[in-house]
Amino acid sequence: MDFSLSEEQEMFRNYVRKSLADFEGTQVARKYLVGDVNALMEAQASLTELGCPSLNIPEQYDGMGLGALDLVPIYEEAGAVLLPGLMLETWSFASPLIQKYGTDQQKQDFLPKIASGEITFSIAWLEPESSYRPAGVQVTAQGGKLNGKKILVPDAAIADYFIVVARSTEGREEAGVSLVIMPTSDASIQPQLNIDSTRKVAAVVLNEVAFDQSQILGEVDQGWSALQEGLLSFNAALSSMIVGSLDRIVTTVTDYANIREQFGQPIGRFQAIKHRIVEMKMDLETARSLAHYANWAYETHAEDRVQAVFSARIFCTDAFNRVAAHSVQIHGGIGFTEELDCHLYVKRARFYENYLGSTEQYYEETAKALGW
Repeated sequence: MDFSLSEEQEMFRNYVRKSLADFEGTQVARKYLVGDVNALMEAQASLTELGCPSLNIPEQYDGMGLGALDLVPIYEEAGAVLLPGLMLETWSFASPLIQKYGTDQQKQDFLPKIASGEITFSIAWLEPESSYRPAGVQVTAQGGKLNGKKILVPDAAIADYFIVVARSTEGREEAGVSLVIMPTSDASIQPQLNIDSTRKVAAVVLNEVAFDQSQILGEVDQGWSALQEGLLSFNAALSSMIVGSLDRIVTTVTDYANIREQFGQPIGRFQAIKHRIVEMKMDLETARSLAHYANWAYETHAEDRVQAVFSARIFCTDAFNRVAAHSVQIHGGIGFTEELDCHLYVKRARFYENYLGSTEQYYEETAKALGW
């Protein structure tokens, strides 16, 4: 069976690539790193003009009615230039969840605005000294009030809404967790340090923040199962984003090995370099195959979609760390400098490694899905 992208999808990739090329590679990420949001807004506007946010939204909500596979080339091109922002969180987490679990009113309120690029979503899940497991959810959503603190919320300052994972019934189990959609303006946002400064994170303090039933996404106390569904879409998309980064690293390293000379010849002729680049290329192609299949499995509701998605997530995040580290080593002394992009990819790899769940947790979920 052929899981490669169609001719139309590859054609759309070229449009996205040309659009992002106007922003000079990783320059958007570098500007965002120092607090300049304008370049990111311009890049997002360019993608919106192409219709990217509307691809996987039904036509009745001003979308194109396509699926997860159609987002793959966009994510790969965005990953190649380390584009910051909330594409993954909005297009491949919030949008699928609202489509599947949202009320008619929620769909009318949010989906057309996502499609037009008017609003973005971030995910408020992790809490201080806690984990991504059910027992770690202690922010309360009771009596019409949200109380507690979330940490490491991605790009909270530029998001319009949070999807807050909160405990609506006392306990430490999966039952009793609800998802609440709330405007970011209702919370106190405190910037935090992050290993990857191209992805800003913040603590979100919720102090008696009022909400009502219309803001609950899905059924009360049943948010954990909805959250797991959202993670399938998110991790399939994340894997594609990582593939784009891997592709760019391998291309850059190969070019460098062909022009950097040592002892009168390109370093790419030395076995130590040549073999390592081959290993990097193998990681890339394996990650690409797993990511494409994961998105296909998610879109077609294949029986093995859970295993496919989480296996892709595990391999891609591990490969990203390996390949980014090799890139620094092959570039030698200049690989450690800020002028080169090597360090940006290393930091993004570390950020994704434990984002919305650790590798250990995803191994557990994969084993469960396999019946082990």
